[in-house]
Amino acid sequence: MSDSSNKTIIATFETREAADLAVEHLVQQVGVDRADIFVQPVGQDNSSGADVSGGDAPAMDENGRGDARLSGEIEVSADISANKTAALHRAFGDLGALRVTAK
Repeated sequence: MSDSSNKTIIATFETREAADLAVEHLVQQVGVDRADIFVQPVGQDNSSGADVSGGDAPAMDENGRGDARLSGEIEVSADISANKTAALHRAFGDLGALRVTAK
């Protein structure tokens, strides 16, 4: 981004499920264009997060999956206009982000 009125906000989540919820919230509630949101593992390894969630979590009557790639946290970043920075920080915090930073 070359425009100084734009910022990249980065949030780290413990599970892929939380990261996915954050993406949906940013699009539907904050009005961030989906093309401006990026999701990736924090480290170099492919990961579903640091904890079991979503389809990997056990239902009440089962043990759940044991093959989830739990290699680290999930990072969600969004390129936004500077005037949405506070809303994004709030949204990420409300959604359980472990860390939120801006570039």
